[in-house]
Amino acid sequence: MAMQMTDSFVYEQAFSRNIGWVTAEEQQVLRHKRIAIAGMGGVGGVHLLTLARLGIGAFHIADFDKFDIANFNRQVGATISSLNKPKVEVLAAMAKDINPELDIRIFPEGINKDNLPAFFAGVDLYVDSLDFFAFSARQATFSICANLRIPAITAAPLGMGTALLNFLPGQMTFEEYFQWGDLPDDEKALRFLLGLAPAGLHASYLVDPSAINFKEQRGPSTIMGCQLCAGAAATEALKILLKRGKVLAAPHGVHFDAYRNKLVHTWRPGGNKHPLQRLAMMLVKRRQAAKKR
Repeated sequence: MAMQMTDSFVYEQAFSRNIGWVTAEEQQVLRHKRIAIAGMGGVGGVHLLTLARLGIGAFHIADFDKFDIANFNRQVGATISSLNKPKVEVLAAMAKDINPELDIRIFPEGINKDNLPAFFAGVDLYVDSLDFFAFSARQATFSICANLRIPAITAAPLGMGTALLNFLPGQMTFEEYFQWGDLPDDEKALRFLLGLAPAGLHASYLVDPSAINFKEQRGPSTIMGCQLCAGAAATEALKILLKRGKVLAAPHGVHFDAYRNKLVHTWRPGGNKHPLQRLAMMLVKRRQAAKKR
């Protein structure tokens, strides 16, 4: 039965309803593109499945983690049947169930300095899906993307919305924008959050601030945010890979919040060096210091 089902798969038929928004020729271009996704959790899993349904033909996916019951609220691969199973294996199987012709390579050890060259070999685009607090891995992936001139997308699920930034070859790099350097992790966390979402649309409806703890590396999340991330990132991926449509690159960004029904185009020349960003960081640090008194 499985063989018959696989034999009945025809790429052109499976993705025929994309035609109209893309041409038949463009669909074949997407079929021969390879995307790397680091992280198969909240955003990573839905990124993979969304891009697979777009008709992307090849992926490199990385994650060292297994599914846990705490993942159920937001991770598309988290089910009773997948508990304690490796995320990369579960998501790879789900993607292959959409397109059995997929060329998909898994990196079950996650991202590390030894496998980065293989992870990015032959890749046309990188979609960042690492855990918010995976600072060293995120720095390493974006650094190699800049060196290899691989376009990179990061879409953060913030509240019930998404904040998106593109880092394109020859333009502002991740490091130039976020200004991380060798700073301690709590400073990187603050700069990452404020740099991703200068408009801060999500902040006004956080009903329990105690759910956010940078030192314990935890924060709240929603499936709505993850799904909005995937829709926004896949659209940017389509434009980048097909070389059509306007693509905003850092220091430009986009923040859409479904809860507040707001869309903001952000622009921070100099990234976190910008005076407004420096002011925002100072105010947050003052509030944090006042809480400790």
